[in-house]
Amino acid sequence: MATFVTADIHGEYEKFKRLLQKIEFKDTDTLYILGDIFDRGSHPILTMISIFDMPNVHCLIGNHELMALECMEFLLQEITDESIEMLDDKMFGNLMTWYHNGAGTTIKEMQMFDSDGRRTILDSIKEFSVFEELSVGDKDYLLVHAGLGNYRPDKDMDEYSLKELVWNRADYDIQYFPDKYVITGHTPTQLIKENPNPGYIFRHNNHIAIDCGACFPGGRLAAICLETDEEYYIESVE
Repeated sequence: MATFVTADIHGEYEKFKRLLQKIEFKDTDTLYILGDIFDRGSHPILTMISIFDMPNVHCLIGNHELMALECMEFLLQEITDESIEMLDDKMFGNLMTWYHNGAGTTIKEMQMFDSDGRRTILDSIKEFSVFEELSVGDKDYLLVHAGLGNYRPDKDMDEYSLKELVWNRADYDIQYFPDKYVITGHTPTQLIKENPNPGYIFRHNNHIAIDCGACFPGGRLAAICLETDEEYYIESVE
């Protein structure tokens, strides 16, 4: 029995399948995915459907799933005068933000399903966790997609807004908890200035950042085993 964590698959279905093989993922193991299964890569919905078939995989919501929920709820409506009136500046802005963040592949694959199938996918995303707290061995972990926006030492997890947890990037200069490790995705480790090994898992101040840019050229899909602290990487096939 092992506990694995990965993040930001972004439709990289083949990398995800190779990752499962590399970690020798078993029915007795548990995998946590820290959001952003959707968008950018070629097969976000295929990846999502494969995850639905694995009861020992637990998903947290990322900003890309949140964007998809907000926009697809609107796009799946019947076109009426009332629904057209709902396309206000805020909704138009949401649609443009999602589009410019790689929504094309998600929308394309969603078109393979009828309205009931699309609804099932969206309803399943609504069941995703916002954060998870785990104890493995003698270590405690907080799993969350992005970070703890507007962090305060006395702020309870339930006081954080959804935006603060799935959009606001982690501040790696701050140790959120002295006795707990915070594992996040969202920020590709290639973009962390303090990271001596861009594109690999970054550890600092009890942070463990595991988005290694799987959907970008030269990026990797990364995972970590919480029992052994071992890191796993899947790179692009040249």
